[in-house]
Amino acid sequence: MDIGQTIAQYKASHRAVIAAHTYQAPEIQAVADIVGDSYALAKKAAATDAETVIMCGVRFMAEGIKILSPDKRVILAEPTADCPMARQIAPERVTKFRRENPDAAVVAYINTTAELKAVCDVCVTSSSAVRIVKALPQKRVLFIPDQNLGAFVRRQVPEKEIITWDGFCPVHHALTAADVLAAKAQHPRAKVAMHPECRPEAVALADMVGSTADIIGYIRATDDEILVATERGVVDQLGPAYPGRLHQLCGETLTCADMKLTTPDSLLAVIEGRGGEEITLPPALLRDARASLENMLKYGG
Repeated sequence: MDIGQTIAQYKASHRAVIAAHTYQAPEIQAVADIVGDSYALAKKAAATDAETVIMCGVRFMAEGIKILSPDKRVILAEPTADCPMARQIAPERVTKFRRENPDAAVVAYINTTAELKAVCDVCVTSSSAVRIVKALPQKRVLFIPDQNLGAFVRRQVPEKEIITWDGFCPVHHALTAADVLAAKAQHPRAKVAMHPECRPEAVALADMVGSTADIIGYIRATDDEILVATERGVVDQLGPAYPGRLHQLCGETLTCADMKLTTPDSLLAVIEGRGGEEITLPPALLRDARASLENMLKYGG
């Protein structure tokens, strides 16, 4: 029996679905029932009648699914897959800031641990961050943990004081303005579509800036050549459908090692009961973390 048949049998007998982030390897996306950004995956998984969700991604994404689907069994396929940015600020630092700045809102990027979500006012995605920060009643905002996305929001919402943490995505932050200029010289007719987790000086050279889902939508809506400046999973996924049009910008730099840890063997190990990790969160943590996600919907997420 091949792995595809093994997975199909497991899903049928366990009422399971497989959720895979867009940055996962093509062979993982190929067997997934749901593919998308982290918050979209959590929403789509919650909307299924599945009893078990196998998450192919990193830990905070599996936690997000558990927060929105507390009654489902959520398994992180590769337990060692983590997001460094999600842990770049301790919850205690946020609590201290809130105590010292009662007039400020604390906004957490979705790429954070459940513990951080629980001590923040509202979560945002890269596509909703500007809209939500504008909608908040507070004039002062601490944006955690990504300094680059925070800087992008600050430029779009100059009427508010936005304080950023010094965190960053190691993958997107590694892309420099020189990298972008070199790629543009190689492909002078190509437009640059970039994730706002990149450095401000790189973002300034882009023709389009948006979330992974926004970039995918942009690719599908135009006939232009495009230099894709986000994790290479987007080009791996869409490249065959748009031959000659998509160029991965700095593919070696824009490769998330943690996202590539999940392999077909990881899934097989989950199915055979010798791998994966079930995500469990205490009830109080689930409640408090969910509140920040509910506020995201309240303010336009």
